[in-house]
Amino acid sequence: MPLYKHAGELLPEYTFRIPRRGRRLGRLVKPRFFIWVLFLATLTLLSFALFGLKFFFPAHEKSGISTSSHDVEILGGRETEALSSQGVEQGQSGSIVVKPPKSKHRKQYFPCDVGLSESVNYLIEPEDVGNFTKFSLQYVDMERKPLGIKLPKPRFGGHRTLEEREKSFNARNQTIHCGFVKGSPGSPSTGFDLAEKDKAYMSSCRVAVSSCIFGSSDFLRRPTSKKVSEFSKENVCFVMFVDEQTLSKLSSEGHVPDENAHVGLWRIVVVRNLPYEDMRRTGKVPKFLSHRLFPSSRYSIWVDSKMRLDADPLMIIEYFLWRTRSEFAISNHYDRHCVWDEVLQNKRLNKYNHTAIDEQFNFYRSDGLTKFNASDPNIPLPSYVPEGSFIVRAHTPMSNLFSCLWFNEVDRFTSRDQLSFAYTYLKLRRSNPDRPFYLHMFKDCERRRLAKLFRHRAALSQPLGP
Repeated sequence: MPLYKHAGELLPEYTFRIPRRGRRLGRLVKPRFFIWVLFLATLTLLSFALFGLKFFFPAHEKSGISTSSHDVEILGGRETEALSSQGVEQGQSGSIVVKPPKSKHRKQYFPCDVGLSESVNYLIEPEDVGNFTKFSLQYVDMERKPLGIKLPKPRFGGHRTLEEREKSFNARNQTIHCGFVKGSPGSPSTGFDLAEKDKAYMSSCRVAVSSCIFGSSDFLRRPTSKKVSEFSKENVCFVMFVDEQTLSKLSSEGHVPDENAHVGLWRIVVVRNLPYEDMRRTGKVPKFLSHRLFPSSRYSIWVDSKMRLDADPLMIIEYFLWRTRSEFAISNHYDRHCVWDEVLQNKRLNKYNHTAIDEQFNFYRSDGLTKFNASDPNIPLPSYVPEGSFIVRAHTPMSNLFSCLWFNEVDRFTSRDQLSFAYTYLKLRRSNPDRPFYLHMFKDCERRRLAKLFRHRAALSQPLGP
């Protein structure tokens, strides 16, 4: 027996004979391996032949943007220049092809400091707050039936001729359409029906904060109570408009109105017989027509249902209206400033029927709407696209007229109010060169500081037709 040396001692070496099985195993494995490789290669080739590259690269499908001819939108001529940075490119015959965004990463936007007063106890309404353009503004309450002419079906927004529409932009003593138009005697209601007790309550308000939820599209977000002074809690009306479906949903989640119809600071007002099938368009009624819903109110604040008010309303009014000597305040959009870009974005995300958007956009262009030019020293606004989820206004004649005109555009065209804001403002300004309208457009970061933004509970469906 062989020996080996370990630690100075000779020890016997034990050897073991290991069977050699590798060659036999290799004979079995190698043929099976090549068979599998051949099978996978064949499957890959068949997949390419049947499905093409889309089978392996589905990112273009997930983007929601098609490159088919159905997504080629014609804006025409000079409007197509310098749009490549917006995710579009020039196609054949001057068309604009909407391209998928290059990156899925969303930009981040943050709030900034807002110098609100420390307390409502020191707020004093300026003496010259009423020195705005003055005229008498009345509203059409019922369609008048001319002799021998049959009226069409009654509409909440009424029926206007182009001549009536054109005259309504003049800041003078007049009677205009501004929603809540009834049909002839005996006709059914045109919608937005409120209980008499709610009408009486809203008629008593001097300052109003309002919002709405229709179609159970959002959660109920109460204003931050500790940020609202006791004085404002007693003297400001907080009204949340809901439909019956939303009321039932909120009640099932524990938001049951008390004996005074309140849930926290919100007074819940139920709207019956909604005037539009499009819930977004219905939401424009309380958004734009607060001066109609709160006829005795001097000021109002609109807060979208996706936001929670985090500041005292009287401090907000002092900061945005009194300090700036303004009668209407709204923030600029956080990303876009030109209506051309807003049109493209609405189409890219399928926010509304493309044909309806084109009809509205082409009408505005033919009536003088121009592109936003930040380098123009005479530009009247810092942006032509607003972020309309937060609006502060004084109920002055000019502010009320602008609100009616903006609502009428939403009633006539699409419910995407960001498309009609600049056109309405510029046309009102152009029609009244000697009668100023003091509109203050503040920074979007200020809006984010005063109202916390959340996501909607559910996306409302968009109309399929114009």
